[in-house]
Amino acid sequence: MIKLASREKKLKKNNISLITAAFPIFILVVLLSYNVFIYGDDALSGSNQFILLIGGAVAAIIGFKNKIEYEFMIQKVAENLKSVTGALLILLFVGALAGTWLISGIIPAMIYYGLQILHPNIFLPACIIICAIISLATGSSWTTSATVGIALIGIGTVLQIPSGMVAGAVISGAYFGDKLSPLSDTTNLAPAMAGGELFTHIRYMTYTTVPSIIITLIVFFVFSLTYEAAGTADTESLMTAINEKFSINFWLFLVPLTVIILIVKKTPPIVALLIGTLLGGLFALIFQPGILLEINNSEHLTPASAYRAIMDAISVSIEISTSNILLNDLFTSGGMEGMLGTIWLIICAMVFGGIMDAIGALTRISDALLNWAENTFQLFASTVASCLAINLTASDQYLSIVIPGKMFAKAYDDRGLAPENLSRTLEDSGTVTSVLIPWNTCGAYQSGVLGVSVGEYFIYAIFNWISPFITIFYAAFRIKISKKNKV
Repeated sequence: MIKLASREKKLKKNNISLITAAFPIFILVVLLSYNVFIYGDDALSGSNQFILLIGGAVAAIIGFKNKIEYEFMIQKVAENLKSVTGALLILLFVGALAGTWLISGIIPAMIYYGLQILHPNIFLPACIIICAIISLATGSSWTTSATVGIALIGIGTVLQIPSGMVAGAVISGAYFGDKLSPLSDTTNLAPAMAGGELFTHIRYMTYTTVPSIIITLIVFFVFSLTYEAAGTADTESLMTAINEKFSINFWLFLVPLTVIILIVKKTPPIVALLIGTLLGGLFALIFQPGILLEINNSEHLTPASAYRAIMDAISVSIEISTSNILLNDLFTSGGMEGMLGTIWLIICAMVFGGIMDAIGALTRISDALLNWAENTFQLFASTVASCLAINLTASDQYLSIVIPGKMFAKAYDDRGLAPENLSRTLEDSGTVTSVLIPWNTCGAYQSGVLGVSVGEYFIYAIFNWISPFITIFYAAFRIKISKKNKV
């Protein structure tokens, strides 16, 4: 401990220049931009993670040049990794919970009842609500758009509603649900980068996210008065396909209700998710024995086959086929295995951040930001600007959370601001705006899947572009700005 303290003192005397401190981040952004250009949507499969390690190596070279010991850099990396242990475990449990909630029929039930609210006269607001429900249940805006979103675009065409308008409604609802879902990787990633806690982050996000979606719904209600439906919205095929495969009933909602109660009572997230996962497996055994047989390719359900089916849903990727091709992609879960890409990304980000901290770069950048950001509003505004800049340059929403998250965490801490301020701002400006940029992986994906260009849906993706303005508005008037150790 004495040796470590002396290294810390030595580090404080090491006056690294701002240009030198920012150089590894510059190299990182350039390499990540090229990497996303080469790999596109597949960049998260491993290449981005390696680029983060390269960024760490560049920072380490600067450290060696400034006589920073290798052991000290590794110590800082270890401290960083220790700080996200809870977040990594939560991600694994989120994958497990998603698997059992799929095979138990909980996620299909949410979709089934969500489709029932679709009515031609309120088609556009209904699109938002349906996509929000499905994205909240699945934790994936991409899956929502690629399944129900495509169906809604088709229905909108029949009703003679502009495709850009329907796509904007789909994307607005999908990203609202994605932001607030504990199953979402970005929702877990943001508090991990900011040093916060998952459910505190979600609760704090509602302050800006709910007003944003209310404004969006009001605007789309006005649009509904402008574009009168010229046909009928046929959702029967989707609902029939769900009914054919799953036993749908209201008892299934006891599981998510239990998890919500546990969260409200401030039960530790890992405990709440574990209980939700186990209850999901139990309800699968009670209500969906046919699904367990299908997963196992068995003719008879035995204790061993049921155990194996539930464990497969928890741990690895499973697919449930239906008579409707649109639902097949939706009824897919990666289990804990599906979360490994995000976990890998966090670990590599912690390596980069740890070395940047060890060489004094994060402190130097943080000091510069604090000197420029004379007040809380400027600090929030600079965070928003950084997230947008990363989305524009590195072209990936994960990186727009990881890089600014590590860069601003100390600045928020030094200002006495709780980490949920940073994590909320990262999501309000990084997660949701990625889809508004044509060359970003999210913009390219949504445009390709929905068959609508970014230019066509940009103005109608109201939730996505209004969210950064709401978070800046809150900062300007100091609304719901939490201090450290206060919620």
